Amino acid sequence: MASNTEDGKSFARRDRLLEIESQVQKWWEENEIFRADSLKTPPKPGEKFFGNFPYPYMNGYLHLGHAFSLSKLEFASAYHRLRGTNVLLPFAFHCTGMPIKASADKLSREIKTYGDPPVFPPAPEDQINEPDTEMVEEVVKMAGKFKGKKSKAAAKVSSSKFQWEIMKSYGLSDAEISQFQDPYQWLIYFPPLAMEDLKAFGLGCDWRRSFITTELNPFYDSFIRWQMRKLKKMGKIVKDLRSTIYSPLDGQPCADHDRASGEGVQPQEFTLIKMEVIPPFPPKLRALEGRRKVFLAAATSRPETMYGQTNAWVLPDGKYGAFEINDIDVFILTERAALNLSYQKLSRVPEKPSCLAELTGHDLIGLPLKSPLAFNEIIYTLPMFSLLLDKGSGIVTSVPSDSPDDFMAFHDLKTKPVLRAKFGIKEEWVLPFEIIPIIDDPEFGDKSAEKICKDYGIQSQNEKDKLAEAKELIYRGGFYEGTMLVGEFAGMRVKEAKNLIKSKLLELGQAVIYSEPAMKVISRSGDECVVALTDQWYITYGEPEWKQQAKECLASMNLYSNEARNSFEDTLNWLEQWACSRSFGLGTRLPWDEDYVIESLSDSTLYMAYYTVSHLLQKGNLYGSDTSSVKPEQMTDEVWDYVFCGSPFPESSDICSCLLKKMRQEFEYWYPFDVRTSGKDLIRNHLTFCVYNHTAILDKRYWPRGFRSNGHLMLNSEKMSKSTGNFKTLREAIQEFSADATRFCLADAGDGMDDANFAFETVNAAILRLTKELSWMQEVIEGEESLRKGPCSTYADRVFANEMNIAVQMTEKNYSEFMFREALKTGFYDLQAARDEYRFSCGKGGMNRDLLWRFMDVQTRIITPICPHFAEYVWREVLRNEGFVVKAGWPEADTPDLTLKLANKYLQDSIVSFRKLLQKQVSGSKKADRGTENRPNLGLIYVSEQYDGWKAECLKILQSKFNTETSEFAPDNEILEALQQSDVWEGGNFKEAQKLCMPFVKFKKDEAIAVGVHALDLKLPFGEIEVLEENLELIKRQLGLEEIEILSAADSDAVEKAGQYSSVLNQNQPSPGNPTAIFMFE
Repeated sequence: MASNTEDGKSFARRDRLLEIESQVQKWWEENEIFRADSLKTPPKPGEKFFGNFPYPYMNGYLHLGHAFSLSKLEFASAYHRLRGTNVLLPFAFHCTGMPIKASADKLSREIKTYGDPPVFPPAPEDQINEPDTEMVEEVVKMAGKFKGKKSKAAAKVSSSKFQWEIMKSYGLSDAEISQFQDPYQWLIYFPPLAMEDLKAFGLGCDWRRSFITTELNPFYDSFIRWQMRKLKKMGKIVKDLRSTIYSPLDGQPCADHDRASGEGVQPQEFTLIKMEVIPPFPPKLRALEGRRKVFLAAATSRPETMYGQTNAWVLPDGKYGAFEINDIDVFILTERAALNLSYQKLSRVPEKPSCLAELTGHDLIGLPLKSPLAFNEIIYTLPMFSLLLDKGSGIVTSVPSDSPDDFMAFHDLKTKPVLRAKFGIKEEWVLPFEIIPIIDDPEFGDKSAEKICKDYGIQSQNEKDKLAEAKELIYRGGFYEGTMLVGEFAGMRVKEAKNLIKSKLLELGQAVIYSEPAMKVISRSGDECVVALTDQWYITYGEPEWKQQAKECLASMNLYSNEARNSFEDTLNWLEQWACSRSFGLGTRLPWDEDYVIESLSDSTLYMAYYTVSHLLQKGNLYGSDTSSVKPEQMTDEVWDYVFCGSPFPESSDICSCLLKKMRQEFEYWYPFDVRTSGKDLIRNHLTFCVYNHTAILDKRYWPRGFRSNGHLMLNSEKMSKSTGNFKTLREAIQEFSADATRFCLADAGDGMDDANFAFETVNAAILRLTKELSWMQEVIEGEESLRKGPCSTYADRVFANEMNIAVQMTEKNYSEFMFREALKTGFYDLQAARDEYRFSCGKGGMNRDLLWRFMDVQTRIITPICPHFAEYVWREVLRNEGFVVKAGWPEADTPDLTLKLANKYLQDSIVSFRKLLQKQVSGSKKADRGTENRPNLGLIYVSEQYDGWKAECLKILQSKFNTETSEFAPDNEILEALQQSDVWEGGNFKEAQKLCMPFVKFKKDEAIAVGVHALDLKLPFGEIEVLEENLELIKRQLGLEEIEILSAADSDAVEKAGQYSSVLNQNQPSPGNPTAIFMFE
């Protein structure tokens, strides 16, 4: 076809791949290649493979981040399909929850405000908008939670872009955009587009089984209602009053997937200490004197330290307020804290803080306070400059005995009169107060803060990093090892006394419980979330017996990395009750309380089982609107129990018995699923919920077998971001690069749980590599007559055949272990390099026809999982094979000859070494006449095939001192002792011998640790002279020499041939694996 050009660039190669992909996809669709049906007989191990992927939200196009996680499943499924396994890869579309509803509501607000079509006001150039649907936020490493660098939500970035503009970027007209005020329009529009993109990507999916969620799909709605009723009947869903992250704007809890940022953040609980203000009140509070009790409300996580209070801290320039808690109590704290309290039933007006007076920190300095448990009857409010207003209440109680921050700030005020004068602080507010020992720390004593500040050399409250490190150290040590010295719990361990002291404060009305998000959370509607006490339906994750079942399941699963397993175990340790219902949003109604909708992380925990029967119920219709075979109301709980739980046949059902039995057969054949691939951010919620729900509802033999988690995807080594333009949808990537080049780059991007990188350099190189390989194969077939016929007969033939055997074996291992970058290396890069080396090594004799045909067969098969369109085209159109390569079978191979592999590496490394030496000699010689080529024509290569003498003795000792299991050597003193006792050094000067010996010993030790125990062998496992002589013509051609001789360094006659160059030989004596070359004029 004619080449497409843009900006002077030709896209002919890319367009050729797109043309091939379109043709191949038609072949697959016409032949239903990816259709997956169960068999009547249960599958034996390895006969079936069922993998799945978390269905994506349908509030926009799929992007490369989706494609990266999905590619792990796609490559694995394609590998198993290639091997002849019966493979099921289904795909569905998630529409539950707030993402779509929030976007639709946002669009509606814009139209109401700015018109239809809207006319938006220009934004000032210097204005930085508040984030709306996506925000930058670094999520804190919360104790016991997933320790990844960032959550997916934290990685999101967006400016406050109008929803209308986002829709416009999708290519929608003004008239079309207006329709998206209806959230259900999103469900109609985006899932079919996502399906188009995934088909263009080459996803090997059985599309008959696809569906959308929410009550718009009556069959899925029925399935979720059954699941929820079953959990409730088992006592695993309860109604309870609990703290939860809550969106004031939405008026409902805000779960992870309802958030624009702050995914994974949980409520953090504090004890709010009521520090009573002693009259007379300052002017701004005077109206409350005698009428209300006024308290500074200090948030603390260490109520056991209250005995040691010396003062309270405020931020001098901080903004505070006096807020009504009830008809009597008034708390002084930040507005942010007051808002949280108002949702925790601690406000005179629920959910609406009532501020009686606005204050600053300056207004509060010097206030006399009576604080619970404090040995000091009266303490005062003082300024602290490092205090944060976005954490806690903005009021902090000071315990300098056990807090490094408090100690340094209090020390500064005591020792710096100028500082006190600056804030009008009277001496009697500070100087009379001394540190009160309250806890004995075994490491730091009873004044741990003072001790650690001295140890760390901390001089000022401004040394924030040192103070943070010191705080973490003594807080941890004090809690686990410390002993209370004072109060009614004196003598008790701090970790035991803490909750008892907190309970006492609460019982006496001297404190209240206060909670807030552990860090900032923004809902998809754009507001900052609070913690609210809500009467909600909860799933009882964390219940001991259920948790033990989840742990048992997890222990039996393949998680593919220790990092992933640690993350799951951490999640199981902290995860507790989860709010499973919402007041509004899209989804399925809670069956027994239809005022509520089941939230998006609770209707997505067991649906992998629904894939097994969805095609029988929905007959390939995404929305479940085809009810010709079964009606949704016929899917009763008894029917679902029969299909999934092995319950008796539902005699009361009017569904055809053959269809019921077929559904049960499908489930029992495909379950359990073998793997679920996902980004690592879903470990702490969705994937762990999946484990819990499977263990609760299904028999043990149907519990999940594996999860494969991966990191996030960067684009050209930078975070993907819509706001910066460093973003690409899957559709854009395919159009710009082709599907196979995109898949190639996704495979190359990375395999572990660290963030991977999609590099444009790599994807463009893939276009070139694939098209050049296609051309080469066509040229080889056209020039078949020029190739050498007959069996393999040369060293190069044997090496090339062996390299193909190695590629087949290693690539099979890499695919099976989900190491797709490594599979690309061993199955493409290395194999291509072996082919290129073979082509060069054959010389005049030419390449063997059968070997090249085998290479094309092997290369085509093992690249199929990653580049299936390319492989399918080559298989059918170039190699003229029958059938489809995606089901052609894994290539057969003989057992690799590792000795031959080592011998060839030795040969190639030696040639490189010879070439460098020759080039150095040619460029450095001055003997040739000017104008005459200064190049030797004779090469003498000396080989020493075995260590002897003292080197042999050293190697024998090292062999005896090497642990092959741990790849470690005995201590050096043992090795030296063995050397000293050996026969070689008998009667000699050991110090001199040691100088000679130890560099060699160190070199061989390092080599053995790097490559294995064979580095200590006295000789190589092949004949060096034999290898070099067999490849003499290749060496001559590579070095450009007329004559080369291979000689033994042990042959005195051969050594004499070096003549005047014998000194070179003496200075660079050959050793096993390291021949010495001398070049001369004959």
